Amino acid sequence: MKIGAELGEGEIVKIASDKYIFKIASYTNNPILKPQDIGLVWEEDGKLHTGAVFNGGAEIFVENSRLKSGEDKIILTPRCHKYYKKGKFFDPNLGIERSYMENYISEVWVLSSEDGIKFNRFKNVENPVENPAAGGAASGVVIKGDRSEHKDFIYGIEDIRIIRHSDYYFLIGCGKIKPPFKGKNADRIAIYTTQDFSNIKYHGIIDAFDSRNAVFFDNYMLLRFYPNMHLARVEPEQLLNPVEHREYWEQIYDRREHNLLLKAGIYPHESEKIGAGTQAIKTDRGWLIIYHAVGEIGADICKSYGIKDGIKRSYSVCTALLDLADPHKVICRTNLPIYIPSMPYELYGNEQYPVDIPSVVFPVGAIVYEDKLLIYCGAGDKYTILLSCSTDKLVNYLLEYCEIQT
Repeated sequence: MKIGAELGEGEIVKIASDKYIFKIASYTNNPILKPQDIGLVWEEDGKLHTGAVFNGGAEIFVENSRLKSGEDKIILTPRCHKYYKKGKFFDPNLGIERSYMENYISEVWVLSSEDGIKFNRFKNVENPVENPAAGGAASGVVIKGDRSEHKDFIYGIEDIRIIRHSDYYFLIGCGKIKPPFKGKNADRIAIYTTQDFSNIKYHGIIDAFDSRNAVFFDNYMLLRFYPNMHLARVEPEQLLNPVEHREYWEQIYDRREHNLLLKAGIYPHESEKIGAGTQAIKTDRGWLIIYHAVGEIGADICKSYGIKDGIKRSYSVCTALLDLADPHKVICRTNLPIYIPSMPYELYGNEQYPVDIPSVVFPVGAIVYEDKLLIYCGAGDKYTILLSCSTDKLVNYLLEYCEIQT
């Protein structure tokens, strides 16, 4: 595997308010993955429509098969959508017009890459699957949540994180028990495992509470109980058999005020909510946590990205450093985002890059390669983009410029 040297290292920039922000680098040829690249297009009423491929977990995988041996690949697990329709509604809580989708049932396609940039369908050579969503021509591994494989959630599977554990991988996503955009209490943590990304085993959902954006690491789990981020002690057995351990999951929910890790509302860009993003990155100075936030982006930050005015409601990418021995201890946390939507495919869209949801960059997958941190994000709820930086440079920024927690 060879990852391109053209990926940036990030930079520290002084903004108009005399504060210093870390700007993670955006790959020059973003978006790296568009719906049309993998056949997520259809014609309706004489018009060509494009679907969506975004919010994919990422991890390095060494393939050992009869055909190939010892080849490193980067696996990506984006959610894929097709045949949906868009609409608008007024959100009285936020006081703004927002988008929604009809017939929005997501499935996750497993993709692979040898350079971290160009991705193709990951093919199961032992049991190829003909995928009707791709016109029946392409074979690949698909994770569905549409009643065809189980019935505990039937309205799609979304945002799967890949977490390496022992000799296998956890695939942890969000199973929808209600149609998307049709009400609250619809999200359940869905758990799968695999050793080869061809044979994927489903273990069930955590049905004790409504939650998404769950990340397991080092026998801990990041959880989002709206609007904050929490950290709970979790053993692998409780993930492998979530239904049998329902009482424990109920205890985690009941004690959510005691396991609060990061609170929303402290900073303007996190005023609405925060939640886990990628898998945790272990460094010699702490667990590096990449997370997402929703709130207002100030004009001073926007100007450093070439945007004239502030953004009233936007997703952004943020980060924190947790103690290695006790991750409940937050060493430091960014008080300004390290990346905001600024390009058309992230912000409001244009003729070349229409978006489904404006002002969204959503980190889900990350790998470290030769001290370069690569972060795979959804953009505009339609595309996949790649961000990068020096891991050491980001950690140094956190320790030197960011709020030290006590």
